[in-house]
Amino acid sequence: MEQLNNPFVIYGYKGAEYFCDRKKETKTIVEALENERNVVLMSPRRIGKTGLIHHVFENIQDADSAVKCFYMDINATRSMEQFVQLLGKTVIGKVDTFSQSAMRKINAFFASYKPTMSFDELTGIPTFSITVQPNQREESLKQIFDYLRLSEKRIYIAIDEFQQIAEYPEGRAEALLRSYIQFLPNVYFIFAGSKQHVMTDMFLSAKRPFYQSSQMVLLPLIDRQEYQAFANRWMAKKGLSVDDEVFGYLYDCVDGQTWYVQDILNRLYQNGRPITREEVKVVIDELVDEQEVAFINYYESLTDNQSALLTAIACEGKVASVMSQGFLAKYRLPAASSVSLALKTLVSREFVYRYGEAYIVYDRFFGMWLRKKLA
Repeated sequence: MEQLNNPFVIYGYKGAEYFCDRKKETKTIVEALENERNVVLMSPRRIGKTGLIHHVFENIQDADSAVKCFYMDINATRSMEQFVQLLGKTVIGKVDTFSQSAMRKINAFFASYKPTMSFDELTGIPTFSITVQPNQREESLKQIFDYLRLSEKRIYIAIDEFQQIAEYPEGRAEALLRSYIQFLPNVYFIFAGSKQHVMTDMFLSAKRPFYQSSQMVLLPLIDRQEYQAFANRWMAKKGLSVDDEVFGYLYDCVDGQTWYVQDILNRLYQNGRPITREEVKVVIDELVDEQEVAFINYYESLTDNQSALLTAIACEGKVASVMSQGFLAKYRLPAASSVSLALKTLVSREFVYRYGEAYIVYDRFFGMWLRKKLA
C-alpha cells in the first residue's frame, strides 16, 4: 500500500498500519461471524465503528479471500424501497467474479426488476442496480437474499446506522428483514448503530423482531496509553514525540473521542512543530475556528430554550442531571417542563448525547465553540 503523506487518517479506512488498537473488538467480531453469530455493534458517532468494520473485513479477507464482505451505510435511506435498492447495488454482481455468464445469470435472476449496469468511474468495477416499486419491495428483498443464498458463498454484510430502519414509514421493516435473515445459512450480519437507546430497544426488547438475535458489542474509547504509543510511532518518523502530560491533555480535551484525537494529531503532524501543551491548544483553536460558519448555522437553527440548554451543557462539559434545580438555577434556565422538551429535541437532532451517566454536547468542537462564545 502506498505510504500516506499524513498517517493520522481522518476519513475512511486506509489499512491496518494506520488503524489504532481495537485488537480485542476485532477478535470478538471476527470470532462471532466465523461461528455463525450476527453482531450488533454500538457506539456514538466518531468513535470509530465504521473504521473497525472495514478493519474486521480486511482481517477476514486476508485469512480467506473466498469470503465476500459488503458494507452499506443506510443513514440516508428513508424507506424500504431505498433500502432494497441500496442493498441490491451493494451486492448484486459482486458475489461472483464479473463475467458474461455472471451478467446473464443476474439478468435472468432479476429480470422482473430491470437490472441496469454501470461502471465505477474510479475502479471500473461494474455496478448493478434494480428498480423497486412500492408494491415489489418484499418480493425484491426476497429475491436479493435468495441470490445470496444460492451463491453458496460465505458472505458477511455490515449495515451501518441500522437504527434508521425504525424510521421507515413501512411499519414492518424490522419484521420483514428478520424473517429473511434468519433463514440465510451462508450470510451473517453486523448491525451497527450510533443511537444506543434505539439499537438497545431493537435488539433487547422482547417485543421487537430482532430480540436476542445477535451478539452485542459496545465500542469503548481507545485506551489512552495505546493511543499515545500509536501516535508516537508515527510522530517519530518526523522527529516528533508527545509526552504523557501533553497527550493526556489532548486526549482529555476531546474526551478521548477517536475522530477528534485523529484530527488534532493530523494537524500536529502537518505543522511539524514541537508538540507542547500550548501547541495542542493552538491547533484545537484553529480547528474550532475553521468550523465557525457551520457552528453559527447550527446555533441559529435552535429555539431560545434549546440554545440556552445546549450552551449550559457545553459550559458544564458533562451533566448528570439536566433537571436538577442546581443546574437549572446556575444557568437561569426556564421551567423543568420547557427544559425537558428542549432536551428531547436536542437529543433527537444529535446536538446532545447521553454518554454513560451524563449528557454531553455531541460535537466536541461545537461544545468548545459554545464555551468560547461566552468567554
